[in-house]
Amino acid sequence: MVELLENDSLSRKVCIALKNFRSVNKQQTANERRKLHLLLVANRNQLSRGDLRSLIRFLESGDCGFDVTLRFSDPKEQPEVLELHRVIATPALIKLEPSPKQIFAGTSIFEQLQNWLPRWEQEEALVNGLGLNLRQSDQLENRTRSEMLLEDENLGLRQENETLTDRIESQERLLRMVAHELRTPLSAAKLALQSQALGQIKISKLQEVIKRRLEEIESLSKDLLEVGSTRWEALFKPQKTNLANIAAEVILELEKAWLKRGIGITTDIPTDLPNIFADQGRMRQVLLNLIENALKFSTKGDNIEISMLHRTDQWVEVSVCDNGPGIPEKEQERIFLDRVRLPETSKMISGFGIGLSVCRRIVEVHGGKIWVVSDPGKGACFYFKVPVWNNQNNSS
Repeated sequence: MVELLENDSLSRKVCIALKNFRSVNKQQTANERRKLHLLLVANRNQLSRGDLRSLIRFLESGDCGFDVTLRFSDPKEQPEVLELHRVIATPALIKLEPSPKQIFAGTSIFEQLQNWLPRWEQEEALVNGLGLNLRQSDQLENRTRSEMLLEDENLGLRQENETLTDRIESQERLLRMVAHELRTPLSAAKLALQSQALGQIKISKLQEVIKRRLEEIESLSKDLLEVGSTRWEALFKPQKTNLANIAAEVILELEKAWLKRGIGITTDIPTDLPNIFADQGRMRQVLLNLIENALKFSTKGDNIEISMLHRTDQWVEVSVCDNGPGIPEKEQERIFLDRVRLPETSKMISGFGIGLSVCRRIVEVHGGKIWVVSDPGKGACFYFKVPVWNNQNNSS
């Protein structure tokens, strides 16, 4: 490439700047490392994620080639940051300086940063080299730099657009599901009104049907509000929580349901089970959803088992097992998505299949995990784990 550019004086200077790239880079590193100002927007629970911990360790190690200043902002405490930097999803890493601003979001923030660091080093070193050797070509240099800045801005906009597109698609799926699921109770209520007007059913039967359908609509509305919340993390207030007491309250609340249907419930909860660091109301919601789900798939004579284990110093593991029809292996990941219930069981029970999605989001916001183990025809066991409470949780 050097031979091809030697006939042009400007090109020769560019080549000289490129040849001096390494020496310029080393000289700058020796004198003063280039400044890189980053802002990590994430709530404190998200900081426990493995990729974010790796990112922070990498930046603190000083191996990235920059003199890094990393600031942290919790959107719960500083919600204005989201609007200021047009952050659509968290966690997000924002490059503030050197300009242009650039935003990384999603589950591969660390990987995205590693891909861009070499380019930032080359761009700055090349611009510095050209600035030292091409003082006569300021106009060309400015135009080239402007093109690079525009390209970076376009990349940032594309990333924001992809995130926004994903959110819009999710909301559209949710709206389609609402329209479909609302038709069932509304059509049943309308049919009951017509039947009563024709004298085919008594007023007491009409009231019973209307009441049941309104309860279905209310249940759907509550689930949809939980799933559709755009400020999901802001709803949580984790604190020292006794999970065994919450389980006892939930079982007592559902007592009429399981006794009336002849279903048994057994518990295996150790007396020395440690407290957890969680939102009490949300943990109650997870247990209520899972136990109600087990009741739906149970028949007379079945037994539901609820267990809690303290496997490590960091996690409490909970399981809710039933003797129902089970879940096909190919569906075991899908059931936790924001979707309607499985077609294999849609004719057996009522409901909208959103409860498990709510459970997943609650558990994940607490830094935990939820999963299912099941064989068709042999029932299903739902497991989730949440962090143990310790004195450090409150200060984190």
